[in-house]
Amino acid sequence: MSAIYLLIIISIITAFGFLMTFLWAVKSGQFEDSYTPSVRILFEEEIEMEVENENTEESKNATV
Repeated sequence: MSAIYLLIIISIITAFGFLMTFLWAVKSGQFEDSYTPSVRILFEEEIEMEVENENTEESKNATV
């Protein structure tokens, strides 16, 4: 029976630790930008293609 009390106390302490960590993360702004990461993957190829096009245009202009 004393093992159950010990496990309950340990689980309450662990839950309190996770709660404090979550509240710290919210206060420090870890969850502020929720839009950009979900959209970044949609436009990643376009950005890479634009960079490649700029590089090829620069190399063409340098040889002319």
